[in-house]
Amino acid sequence: MKHRIGFNALGRRAAHRKALHRNMVISLFRHERIRTTKAKAKEVRKTAEKLVTRAKEDSVHNRRIAAKRIHDKAILAKLFTDLGPRYRSRPGGYTRILKLGFREGDGGEVVILELVDRVVKTKKKKPKKEKKAEEK
Repeated sequence: MKHRIGFNALGRRAAHRKALHRNMVISLFRHERIRTTKAKAKEVRKTAEKLVTRAKEDSVHNRRIAAKRIHDKAILAKLFTDLGPRYRSRPGGYTRILKLGFREGDGGEVVILELVDRVVKTKKKKPKKEKKAEEK
């Protein structure tokens, strides 16, 4: 029986699993979008949501708690200066999981885990030259 199992161990030992969570959360906050398996995304989502909730209120206590999980100073700063204020009025649900399909090699379900309301960078289009219209 699988009673009282509160998380998916992902087939890893505790140290490996914690490192996986740490790296994936840092990547999610850095790029605001990552491609991974469904099981990993569901587990990383829990950690990411809790950190964003902490970042909504910038205090020394919250920074220290977040620093236990995030060992990159630049990402920690981004979390408290950009992401926290961005989601201040949102009561929860800071991430979304988009299904992509199944992986070719082993058939694992692949998804995109991304932050909601993320800033999308678009390429600027160059204006077309209008020489032909001017010549006529």
